[in-house]
Amino acid sequence: MSKIRVLPDHISNLIAAGEGRRTPRVGRQGAGRERDRRGATRVVIDIEAGGRRLLKITDDGEGMTRDDAVLAFERHATSKISKADDLNAIGTLGFRGEALASIASVGRVELITRTEEAAAGTRVFIEGGRMRDVKDAAHPRGSTIAVRDLFFNTPARRKFLRSEATESYHLTNLVTHYALAHPEISFALQNNGARRCGWCRPGRARARLSNLWRAVSRQLAGSQ
Repeated sequence: MSKIRVLPDHISNLIAAGEGRRTPRVGRQGAGRERDRRGATRVVIDIEAGGRRLLKITDDGEGMTRDDAVLAFERHATSKISKADDLNAIGTLGFRGEALASIASVGRVELITRTEEAAAGTRVFIEGGRMRDVKDAAHPRGSTIAVRDLFFNTPARRKFLRSEATESYHLTNLVTHYALAHPEISFALQNNGARRCGWCRPGRARARLSNLWRAVSRQLAGSQ
């Protein structure tokens, strides 16, 4: 049974009325939704060129069926809420069902996902908001979403991106915050093929904070 559904117009209007519009930040949208993946205990983020060339997020959650994988790219398609009353009890990092549709409209997006029960995974490829391909693909349980060539079709918007170092810093900061807030999940970040930071063992919040402090201290000592 499909878990993702397109929200009715009256619920979409309620959401739009209470939230200002701004350009989606791909890292925040992607990483935030990985935290919401059911059953995920491990999240790996790979970035290249500060996210311009590649931003890939992999989790070991329950994955999606083919129908859900395709429907997930529709505007206001979500598994988080289904009725107006749900807006008063939001318990997830995302709920509007607009992130994937927005990101797919300005990048080349590949989603590969598989549920435990499925014999094969599903690969969905969208380029500039147009669905180019849907087919079977090999993948362990969970999902991988890769966004390549961000803003390739909107060069004017691409000019407003900050430097690679600045964008990489913001992504690192974002992953750090999520890792500290959710010690039960393993997080790892790789930047241009090199490991930037990681919390590979789920554990207590105090232990994760201690590990972070040691890592920061080493970085500060190395910069002196």
